[in-house]
Amino acid sequence: MTRKILIVEDDDETAGYVERGFVEQGYGVDRCADGREGLFLATDRAYDAIVLDRMLPGLDGLSVLKALRAAGVRTPVVILSAMGALDERVRGLREGSDDYIVKPFAFAELHARVDAQIRRGTAADEAPTSRLAVADLELDLLSRKVTRSGRPIPLQPREFLMLEFLMRNAGRVVTRTMLLEGVWNYHFDPQTNVIDVHISRLRQKVDKDFDTALIHTVRGSGYMLSAEV
Repeated sequence: MTRKILIVEDDDETAGYVERGFVEQGYGVDRCADGREGLFLATDRAYDAIVLDRMLPGLDGLSVLKALRAAGVRTPVVILSAMGALDERVRGLREGSDDYIVKPFAFAELHARVDAQIRRGTAADEAPTSRLAVADLELDLLSRKVTRSGRPIPLQPREFLMLEFLMRNAGRVVTRTMLLEGVWNYHFDPQTNVIDVHISRLRQKVDKDFDTALIHTVRGSGYMLSAEV
């Protein structure tokens, strides 16, 4: 299966150099030059690794990194930055990056370090699994895979986190506030329909082709994951 990588870098020449290198190594590559767009992509799509610059328009790299970790996104992140002082490298690692490479750099080293982080994550996925199950729906917390009646259900990272939250609270009403805090780490209501949109997407994947619906709307309260109507 093709490995997928996200490059968040606002210097076009550097981003192009990194992108070409990974494409030549057989990776699928998404690329953006803005921190906010990078955060959106990293939480909305599944990647094997992220290469992240520190100095970005919209939202700086460390803010992107902190938001990812707060949202439960465990994708390996390798910071690629001209900020090479020891305290800056230590800060980047403490904020949740898996590695830190200082510019100027050689692509061979970047590739080796990204590849090492992906292998480390793959080894963790092969460890004994921990599962959540409701009726015929199963969620594997280590491999990050979901099945229903044995059929794979591909989910984006945010959809996976939302389903995990619902399954951990199976049979109980989950309010909008609970989802905002538990999945988005928001302690305020941004007054958007983000939850409705993600619930709709999740229903399309989890319930659409099955006789029994598991995700229910509790009118005026929130949602519930249950095999009982």
